[in-house]
Amino acid sequence: MYKPRNYLEIGVNDGRSLTLSRVPSVAVDPAFRVVTELSCDVHLVRATSDDFFARKDPLLHLRNGRNPFRALARKDPMNLFGSDPKLELAFIDGMHLFEYALRDFMNVEKHSRWSSVIVLDDMLPRNIDEAARDRHTDAWTGDVYKVATVLRRHRPDLVVVEVDTQPTGVVLVFGADPLSTVLKRSYDAIIEEYVVPDPQDVPEEVLVRKNAVQPEALLGADFWPDLVRARNLRRPRSAFEGLRGRIPRSA
Repeated sequence: MYKPRNYLEIGVNDGRSLTLSRVPSVAVDPAFRVVTELSCDVHLVRATSDDFFARKDPLLHLRNGRNPFRALARKDPMNLFGSDPKLELAFIDGMHLFEYALRDFMNVEKHSRWSSVIVLDDMLPRNIDEAARDRHTDAWTGDVYKVATVLRRHRPDLVVVEVDTQPTGVVLVFGADPLSTVLKRSYDAIIEEYVVPDPQDVPEEVLVRKNAVQPEALLGADFWPDLVRARNLRRPRSAFEGLRGRIPRSA
C-alpha cells in the first residue's frame, strides 16, 4: 500500500521478512543467518543496531548503492536521494527488551520524515510469560510492548497504531519528527521507570488486544494514497494534520 522506495530492517535472523523487499535495503543483525533468497539490493550489516547507528554514515548504501532513484539525486533539492538519505519504511525487530527497542525507534526516527512508516514487531504479547525480560518461552516478545505506552505518553504528536497480527502483533508509527529531542532528554528517566524485574505488569488491554485494529482495516484505509502522494511531493509536516485523523486508531 505504501510502496516504499527504500527499507531498513533491524533484526534479520534468517531473512524471512527481508525476502519481501524489492527496493534498496539495509538490514542489521549481529548474528544473521540468511537462508532465504533475497531479491533486493541489500547491504547486510553484522552489528548491533546501537553500533550501526553510531557510524558516521549508517545509510551510506541507500545513497551509493544500486538505487534506481540515484539518478534523481542531482536534481533533488530536498535531498531525498542525496547526501542524507531518509528512510521510508523501517521494520524494528531486534533485541526484545524495552530499552533496546526504544533506542531503535529513536535512531530510526532521526533518519526519517513525517511521511515515513515505522513498524515495531512483537508488540502484543499473549501472556505474561511471553512478555518476560528473561526469556523462558518458545515465542518471546519481551517487554517491548512498553514502547507504545511511552510514545503515547511522551510523543502525542505521533500516531501509534496497534495492529492485531499473528502471532504477537505489530505497532505502526506515523508522523515521525527527526528534530524531536523529547525522548532523548527523557531517556534516563523513562528507563528508570519502565525497566523493572519480572514478572512484567502487562496491561490487560494489551494481552487481549482490546485496542488493536485489524490488519485488513488498516490496509484498506483511504489515507494510504494521500500519504504516498505527500511523501513523493515532499509536502511539509503541516500536511500530516490533514491525514492523521484518517488513520485507523487504536481505541
